[in-house]
Amino acid sequence: MLPRGRPKLSARNPDPTDMRTTPDNPAPGAAPRDEAARPIGAATAWLFAFACGALAANLYYAQPLVALIADSMGLSASVESSIFTAAQLGYALGLVLFVPLGDIVENRRLILATMALNVVSLVGLALAPGLATLFAMMLVVGVTSTAAQMIVPLAASLAPAEERGAVVGNVMTGLLAGIMLARPVSSFLADHLGWRGVFGASAVLVAGLTVAALFLVPRRTPQGRHGYFQLIGSLAVLQAREPVLRRRSICHAAMFGVFSVFWTAAPILLLRQGYSPSAVALFALAGVSGVLAAPVAGRLADRGHGYLGSSVAISFGILAFVIAWFGETSFWLLVAAGIVIDLGVQANMVFSQREIFQLDDKIRSRLNAAYMTSFFLGGALGSALTSPILEHFGWTGICLLGGLVPLAALGYFAVAEPRR
Repeated sequence: MLPRGRPKLSARNPDPTDMRTTPDNPAPGAAPRDEAARPIGAATAWLFAFACGALAANLYYAQPLVALIADSMGLSASVESSIFTAAQLGYALGLVLFVPLGDIVENRRLILATMALNVVSLVGLALAPGLATLFAMMLVVGVTSTAAQMIVPLAASLAPAEERGAVVGNVMTGLLAGIMLARPVSSFLADHLGWRGVFGASAVLVAGLTVAALFLVPRRTPQGRHGYFQLIGSLAVLQAREPVLRRRSICHAAMFGVFSVFWTAAPILLLRQGYSPSAVALFALAGVSGVLAAPVAGRLADRGHGYLGSSVAISFGILAFVIAWFGETSFWLLVAAGIVIDLGVQANMVFSQREIFQLDDKIRSRLNAAYMTSFFLGGALGSALTSPILEHFGWTGICLLGGLVPLAALGYFAVAEPRR
């Protein structure tokens, strides 16, 4: 359902961002005319899921390790969270500059090249001799990890219509599992291999998946003939023209920002209190519970409860930092706060994506890129603010920031989002 005042998209009133899609020039992300979708084999489906999880995990390995990395590299505690920020900024850049190439470049070649560059950047990060190399490699790791967002639309395009939902659901489950498991895995490995070993192990894993992709990923040549800069420029046009996209992007940028604040600050707090990286790994396992929110939120959204569901999900962001404020010296209260923030963030993402994907099925890849870029920028800002606030205002400052941002987002959502 489109907001009042916005003309309905139709053949007589086309969206200018569709770039003149025709039978000879299909919409970006659509299957090529001369390539019928065939069932994806089990091996390819599993590869897609594992690859998405491994690539997405690269963004989050550093989150609980920023204090360890900063200590070993001589980085001030007041800016140590900028290590994680670099990866998020890189991911946002990749979403804008590279993911849309899937609409004009042969998909298999694009994915393989991006994954190969990801392996190189992970090795460079593991061997980084100084801060300049560290930050440069962290940025490139973020950029090249967007290969995960190239795989998802490829899986959707290759799957027959009757299997598309199941295939994409399995791939997204792998991606989400990678995000949720990255923090505990990196904390555990760092206790035995050091932080450099974490990224070395990831390089080996992604390299193995890249070799498997050489044999299992089929070719797909998109039929779009759009210019690169026209394709990239359409993302800004979408944000300007689509109020649903804009509202949902702002609200989830706020949620993902405080998500980054919590999961960057809490491990630092625990390490300073004397907990080992393995103990922090157990703490980070709380985040895996966020996976449970996605299917529940999806069913509620399908039943028309998107407005109420998003309101509750954003409220979870506020509640999480209330719990965290009382839990400064309590391991288990911090675990509870981690569960609540993850449930809220994952649920709100599902509610938001469902609303956004209803806007126009011909431009879903660009709608998703515009949405994800916005909230990853919110996450980058949140992680950048974490260390300065923690150093100058302590845990109370972290909790105030974490509670007030979703409170403002909830107020904006209540006023701007039309009730359906």
